[in-house]
Amino acid sequence: MGIINFLIVLSILVFIHELGHFLVARYLGVTVHVFSIGFGKKIFSKHWKGTTWQFAIIPLGGYVKMKGQDDSDPSKLESGDDSYNNKTPLQRIAILLAGPFANFLLAAFLYFCIALMGSREYSPEIGHVEPNSPALKAGLLVGDKIVRINQTDIQTWNDLSKVIKNSQTALKFYVKRDNKLQAIIINPKLSNTQNMFREKVKKRMIGIGPGKVITVQHTVPSSVEYAIEKTAQSSQMIFLGVKKLIQGIIPSSEIGGVITIGKVISDASQSSIIALFSIMALISVNLGVLNLLPIPALDGGHIMFNLYELITRKKPSDKAFIYLTIAGWVILGSLMLLGLYNDIMRFFS
Repeated sequence: MGIINFLIVLSILVFIHELGHFLVARYLGVTVHVFSIGFGKKIFSKHWKGTTWQFAIIPLGGYVKMKGQDDSDPSKLESGDDSYNNKTPLQRIAILLAGPFANFLLAAFLYFCIALMGSREYSPEIGHVEPNSPALKAGLLVGDKIVRINQTDIQTWNDLSKVIKNSQTALKFYVKRDNKLQAIIINPKLSNTQNMFREKVKKRMIGIGPGKVITVQHTVPSSVEYAIEKTAQSSQMIFLGVKKLIQGIIPSSEIGGVITIGKVISDASQSSIIALFSIMALISVNLGVLNLLPIPALDGGHIMFNLYELITRKKPSDKAFIYLTIAGWVILGSLMLLGLYNDIMRFFS
C-alpha cells in the first residue's frame, strides 16, 4: 500500500508541474506532442486534441515534448509559429517558469486545505523552563499559558517565538495561570543555539519550551494567509538548504533519494490526511525550487540559456548548448545515484 501511495502522490506532483508547462505552452500557441508521466517505454497512452497523453514505465518524473524543444537533441530546430524555438526568449521563459510556479501553487492549495481542516501547532502553554533563564528568574512556570506579549495576541508557539526573536528590549508577557491573568516583564537574552541546519547561531530567547500540540481553526481569509506564509517559509528553507549543501555545511550524506521520499510519503499516508498534505506540499515546493536551479537540463538551466539570448541578442552556440546539457544530465544522474546510495546505507546502518 505504501508503494501505491508513493506512486499516486509522485504522479500528482509531476502532473501538476508538467501541466503548468503545458497550459502556458498551449496559451502561447506551441504544439505539445507528448505529455508524459514517467520516462521510458509507455504503458498507456491516449491521443487527444493534438497531444499524446501517456504513462511510462519509470514513474520518477515526467515531461512535455513540445515542437522545437527536445532535451535529447538540444540543437534541434523546427519551423512554424507553433514551434517552441520560434517563440521569443521571454515567451520561452514564461513556459519554463510555469512548471515550478504550478508546484508552488499546489503547495499553497494544500496548505490552504490544511488550514481549513485545522492546522496542528504547538500551544503557547509552557512545557519546560530552563534553569537560570530569564523566564525562571521572572517567575514563569510550567503550565503557564502566554496569551499576549505587549500588544500582540498569541495563539500559537510560533507567534510567541517570532515576538521574542525580533525583540530589542524587555517584553510585557500576559500570562494565564489558574484562570487568572497576570503581567510579567521579561528581557530576552541573546543566547547560543542551533538552527535547523545545526549551525551555531545567536538568538534572543527567554529559556522556555513548548508543551502540547493543539488544533488551530482558521477562517478562509486566515487560511489564505497561512497558505502563503507556509509556502514562502518552505521555499526559503529549501533554498537555504541547497545553499548550505553547496557550501559544505550540510554533508552530502544528508541527501535523500527515492527510497527516502517513498518512506516519508508512506508514513505520512498512514498517519493522517493532514500529515500527507503537509508532506505533499513540502515535496511540491522542493520540486519547484530544485527545478529553478541553473543546471542545464532543468528548467532553471533553460531559463539561463534564454536570459543569455535575451541579453546578448544571440543564442548560445550549438556546441556549448549540447555540452552544457550533457553536463547537466551528468550532475542530475550523480545526485540521484548519491541519494540512492545514501538510502541504501541508511537501510543497512
